[in-house]
Amino acid sequence: MLSDLQIAQQAQLRDISEVAQKAGILPDELRLYGPHMAKVELSMLDRLSNQPDGKLILVTAVTPTPLGEGKTVVTLGLGQALRYIGENAICTMRQPSMGPTFGIKGGACGGGYAQALPMEDINLHFTGDIHAVGAANNLLAAMIDASLWHKNPLGIDPLSVSWNRVVDMNDVALRNTVIGLGGKSGGWPREAHFDITVASEVMAILALTTSLKDMRERFARIQVATNAEGKPVTAEDLKAAGAMTVLMKDAIMPNLAQALDGGPVFVHAGPFANIAIGTNSILADQIALKLADYVVTEAGFGADCGAEKFCNIKCRVGDMQPSAVVIVATVRAMKLHGGAFQFKPGRKPPLEEIATENVDAVRAGCANLAKHIENMGKMGLPVVVAINIFPTDTEAEIAALKEEALAAGARDAVETRVHAQGGPGGAELAEAVKKVCEQDNDFRFLYPLEASIKEKIETIATEIYGADGVDYLPAAETRIRQFTEAGYDRLPICMAKTHLSLSHDPDLKGRPSGFTVPIRDIKPSLGAGFLYPLLGEMRTMPGLPTYPAAMNVDLDEKGNIVGLF
Repeated sequence: MLSDLQIAQQAQLRDISEVAQKAGILPDELRLYGPHMAKVELSMLDRLSNQPDGKLILVTAVTPTPLGEGKTVVTLGLGQALRYIGENAICTMRQPSMGPTFGIKGGACGGGYAQALPMEDINLHFTGDIHAVGAANNLLAAMIDASLWHKNPLGIDPLSVSWNRVVDMNDVALRNTVIGLGGKSGGWPREAHFDITVASEVMAILALTTSLKDMRERFARIQVATNAEGKPVTAEDLKAAGAMTVLMKDAIMPNLAQALDGGPVFVHAGPFANIAIGTNSILADQIALKLADYVVTEAGFGADCGAEKFCNIKCRVGDMQPSAVVIVATVRAMKLHGGAFQFKPGRKPPLEEIATENVDAVRAGCANLAKHIENMGKMGLPVVVAINIFPTDTEAEIAALKEEALAAGARDAVETRVHAQGGPGGAELAEAVKKVCEQDNDFRFLYPLEASIKEKIETIATEIYGADGVDYLPAAETRIRQFTEAGYDRLPICMAKTHLSLSHDPDLKGRPSGFTVPIRDIKPSLGAGFLYPLLGEMRTMPGLPTYPAAMNVDLDEKGNIVGLF
């Protein structure tokens, strides 16, 4: 089989104007970025306001493994499959970050014959949204330090500055830095930090905003520091929110691309799911729901990360309700969670253990799948399990996975071969999901906003992660008291934890039990509209592995990109 990049480069792309026209987007609502990419005007929402919403399908997965489960592949493949069986479907997905693209993960546009195109552009600079996020973020950072340098009129406590600079690259050397060196003309010397751009609160705001006016108001609320009296200092205090909005005025418009079958794909926003909400933008979903009968979207990592935040944060803000959840599982992931082998990111996969039939390990690992099914059930959502098939899977292993999925409460468990076959390889999955969408569900939030900060944290930890309880470190206790006194206790919770385990410990695979979740600290993300507790050791700036994907990327003699995914 050809590589993902070869398949993408050999595809016959349709003109994006044609894709838009078939989707119901008018020519004057389209802002072209070349022949194959475009942005769409938000004025569409006014024109389509009386149009009924389509069905929203959320794709999530089991706890991720370094082997990759193919969640984006299934998301795009399901959209292609729905169109293959004659339905009007649109996919919505996040824009990849160049950090992981050049790190361990590689590209994030699907794979095989279930891809978003043009794959090279989407994985790299695309329409410049991530650059705009970085510019808005770093403008605010520069204005903080300029205020300190110019006699500090706001009385900012330099030790309290919490707003970091960002860069869209995995760069471990920038995690902890010292800025302001060089004498009197070099600024105010202080310790500072860098995050990867997609971890910026600006990116979370892009994903959650509902209008340009709403974005401006959210930027104004961003808290960057406190003054000598402990009072918050905001972006509005620094008079930065207006200019930040100007930098983001184009980025707020969703990007239109296409799937391998020429169907429409909105690619917009890209927050990580372990430290932010991990979903594409509300605006992209809202527009897609007005244009299509079925909208297939994805939430980052497992159902304990992106899907939980999708339901309890994004659906609240966007007034949306999923009709069905697809949980992607693989035989190889169940084997790993079942203890058949160990595999660390950046190392060579244990090919012999992957290829050796081990039904007992599959069944043991399905405890992880069962927990994710249970978690979606706690929010009243029906689940279809998509078994993403690999050549090394055996019939007995697949049968065991199906049996365990149904026993755990899934409405259906279906094999999918969209990677190798595109839309036709997901026809059975499309029919199963369509059937579930036609049934009523009992969607509900996991917790009320009126609950205390601790009640919300403990509900997520015990109900979703399966923890026995929560331990609050002194810094977290202080934050909870401060935030409650300030009236922030009515905000939803966005847990920042490892994606590699249901727990806070990445080494605990399967369905761990008997653990207590440590809350190290809690940060305010007031512009985005949530509080995010830090569980264990969380990094907002990844590092590159010993052999990063960037080493494989180059141009051939004809100027074509090679080695990108």
